[in-house]
Amino acid sequence: MGLQTPRGVKDFLPEEAIWKQQIEGRLRDVFMHWGYQEVVTPTFEFYDTLDLGETTTEQTYRFLGRDGELLALRSDLTTPIARMVATRLKDLEKPLRLSYLANVFRYDEVQVGFQREFFQAGVELIGSTQPAADAEGIALAVEAFKAMGVQNFCVDIGQVQYLQGIMEECGCPTIMNQVRQVLIHQDFVGLKAILAQSNIDQDIKRILLDLPQLRGKADVFDRALALTHNDRAKQAVENLQSIYAVLEGYGVTDHIHIDFGMVKSLDYYTGMILEGYTPNLGSTLCSGGRYDNLSSKFGQPLPAVGFALGLERLMLVLERQGLRPADQGETYLVLPRHWPNALAHAQTLRQQGHRVEVDVQGLGVDEAVVYAKAKGISFVILVEDTDEKTVYRQE
Repeated sequence: MGLQTPRGVKDFLPEEAIWKQQIEGRLRDVFMHWGYQEVVTPTFEFYDTLDLGETTTEQTYRFLGRDGELLALRSDLTTPIARMVATRLKDLEKPLRLSYLANVFRYDEVQVGFQREFFQAGVELIGSTQPAADAEGIALAVEAFKAMGVQNFCVDIGQVQYLQGIMEECGCPTIMNQVRQVLIHQDFVGLKAILAQSNIDQDIKRILLDLPQLRGKADVFDRALALTHNDRAKQAVENLQSIYAVLEGYGVTDHIHIDFGMVKSLDYYTGMILEGYTPNLGSTLCSGGRYDNLSSKFGQPLPAVGFALGLERLMLVLERQGLRPADQGETYLVLPRHWPNALAHAQTLRQQGHRVEVDVQGLGVDEAVVYAKAKGISFVILVEDTDEKTVYRQE
């Protein structure tokens, strides 16, 4: 078996762990300042509970408890929070604004920025159907990217009802599913092949083939409306127009693109959907949208909107953009020749916000300097019974 970790999990070594904690702290501050309260859900739940959220797949880690119950590691946080709201928080005034930072698990292909255990930060705004709620979620995603210093990012927004409205006129569930699958993977060559072999209405084929072009700024709304006479699809465009109008008030539309061809793999989205990305990463940094039917599966119908952001992917992007912290500030090694004075001096430095080690090996001054250089420690302070003095300072 060896001493390696299983495929798909990783160790965070000290510098990386500190950096991760810093990122989490900044995201917590952003969420808190927007009125979102952090919650923590169990790492594993009953499989049947998570299955209600339609997020359990062949990628779900399942296992039997000692009492024979089927359990599963959470593969997302939205379903556990929907369960929590419908049971533990059902009597609180709505809307609720909840946030989280936690690990999740999916048995998936391992690649750069994708592990089988990974960390997410996200928010859920629960209890409002208004476009302003959707806009708040989108604007908060933009604010999170800005707070982290992410460069050249974009947030795409779409509306699942647009495609669903068009496809309901198709009348062929098999074709509908095939079209959806190729659009999830943005396989437009595959889309052309499927439509060429189908006998659905030519007007529907034309609209579906035009979907890749329905991406851009506000001018996309008129083009999307002109393509279809379907009421459901038109209402989807009008909904996204209302959301976009609020986003203009937030002043974030420079970072927003409209994309009516966006399709999500999860079925629980019911309205606006979003994806955030940068050119430095060949996949999404954050993902989310509106899901108005999930809480009803736990006995309390509540509209909701939210997004999740992948922390490892964020760290990868920041590193590629040269934004990884170079160091953690000044650090000290205290050499005690008088223990009470040395410990008091170390405590004073810590209260000033510095990182301090106290020598516990009885190092000599020359040995301490070698040790400090090897560990990147900024200063070595010798503390005797009457005073303290710096014997090494990193150049």
